[in-house]
Amino acid sequence: MNILITGATGFIGRQLVASCHRHQLTILSRNPQQAENLLGEKHTYIANLERLTNLDSFDAVINLAGEPIVGRRWSDAQKNRLCQSRWQITERLSTLINQSSTPPEVFVSSSAVGYYGTKGDERLTETSSPTPGFTETLCAKWEQLALKAESAHTRVCILRTGIVLGKDGGALAKMLPAFKLGLGGPIGTGKQGMSWIHMADMLGLIHFLLEQQTVKGIFNATAPHPVSSREFSRTLGQ
Repeated sequence: MNILITGATGFIGRQLVASCHRHQLTILSRNPQQAENLLGEKHTYIANLERLTNLDSFDAVINLAGEPIVGRRWSDAQKNRLCQSRWQITERLSTLINQSSTPPEVFVSSSAVGYYGTKGDERLTETSSPTPGFTETLCAKWEQLALKAESAHTRVCILRTGIVLGKDGGALAKMLPAFKLGLGGPIGTGKQGMSWIHMADMLGLIHFLLEQQTVKGIFNATAPHPVSSREFSRTLGQ
C-alpha cells in the first residue's frame, strides 16, 4: 500500500513505521528533516497538507497526530492545544479524502478511552455512552471529524486507545525508573481503572484494520482485561 501517516515520530508512530516495511510511506511532520533522521531515508516526507488538494495517490491514511497527553499540566491553554492539534489535522484529512476522485480505501484515526470519562467499575464496550467532561468532548469531536470521511469508497476505523505499554517509550518508560528504585506505587486510592494494550497488539490491530476490507467503525484498542492502578503497580513492581 501507499500510506500517508501523521504522528509518525510519536511512541506508536515510530514502531508503526518500522513495522510497515512492505508498504510505501509518506510521513507528515512539522520538521521533515528531523523526522527523516529518526525514521530513515527511504520514506517520503512532507511538512504540511496545505499544498494537497486530494489524497488520490494514497491507499490508506493513518492519523496518529496530536499534542502529547502526559507531561504538562492541563491548563486552559494546554487543553486548547490538546484539542486543536487533533481536531484541525483530522478535519483537514477528512476534507482531502472527500475531495478525492479515487479516495483512500481506509482511514484509521486515533481516539482514546478518555471518550468514556469516569465510569467506575462499569464494563465498557464501543457502544457505551460517555460521561460529560473534557476528555469526552475532545474525543467525541475528534471522532466526528474523522467519520466525515466515511463513504462507499472509504472505510473509517476509529481507535479508542488505552495506555500503550512498550519498553521503548510511552507511559512505561516514565514509570520504570521509580519502580527500579523501589519507589513506584499506585496513584491515590489505587482503585482507578487502567485500560492498557501492549505495543505489539496495538500494531497488530492497525495492520488488521488496514488489510481487512469489511471492518469499519469504533474499536477499543485495549487488552480485554483492564486492571486497577493498584494491581498494575503490584505487577510492575514484581
